[in-house]
Amino acid sequence: MATPAIEFRDVSLRVENTQVLSGFNLQVARGETLVLLGRSGSGKTTTLKLVNRLVAPTSGEIRVNGEPNNGVEVTRLRRGIGYVIQDSGLFPHFTVEKNIGLVPKIEGWPRDRIQARIQELLQLVGLPAEISTRYPHQLSGGQRQRVGVARALAADPEILLMDEPFGALDPLTRDELQREFLLLQQRLHKTVVFVTHDLREALRIGSRIALMEAGKLVTVLAPEEFVKSSDPWPAAYVRAFGDGLDAAASRGVS
Repeated sequence: MATPAIEFRDVSLRVENTQVLSGFNLQVARGETLVLLGRSGSGKTTTLKLVNRLVAPTSGEIRVNGEPNNGVEVTRLRRGIGYVIQDSGLFPHFTVEKNIGLVPKIEGWPRDRIQARIQELLQLVGLPAEISTRYPHQLSGGQRQRVGVARALAADPEILLMDEPFGALDPLTRDELQREFLLLQQRLHKTVVFVTHDLREALRIGSRIALMEAGKLVTVLAPEEFVKSSDPWPAAYVRAFGDGLDAAASRGVS
């Protein structure tokens, strides 16, 4: 059996008097898009941050590519993991090209290789080359998110962590970026952990959906299984989101 790209082994986290995660066990296969779905406060973002050690567990172990992530120097760990957050998280005083080229520069890439990579990534995420000299405040929300994805991909990491990356966008732009993400993933086959509270997005984006509630893993199902599940929690989500979920679960890009 192949080594999982990411593995949570009986992970718990307590912050002061709050139990944030309890007995969390999950494997993320190489090349899949695993969606963490749940309500606000269910522990989704915290689970994501445990992977790249932005948060440390109280007990248990997180493994990345078979190694305990607390046994890897944290800078090296994070350089192998792309991280995309809501509203992109771009450095406002950097141009687009400086934002995208930051990690390759830190990694010591030569300037011509960095410039070639910037242009390659702009094309990959559907942005014109001339945008490279603009600053984040000169971009639309959708453009900023595309730049955020490009920056996360800059040093070609094996793993992408995406924390509600399309959540702050208008519905049309969100639909467009979801479609582009699926096309991008078909080309790149990255290991992706994607956080959302939106079931339609989870069904469209995910190869599997890990449903969380109150810091616990409720179930892990493929999209088609999720919409047909008779288990109480998945069934409650399906009822809440209404009709048309079978189409979302087909994960089409059209």
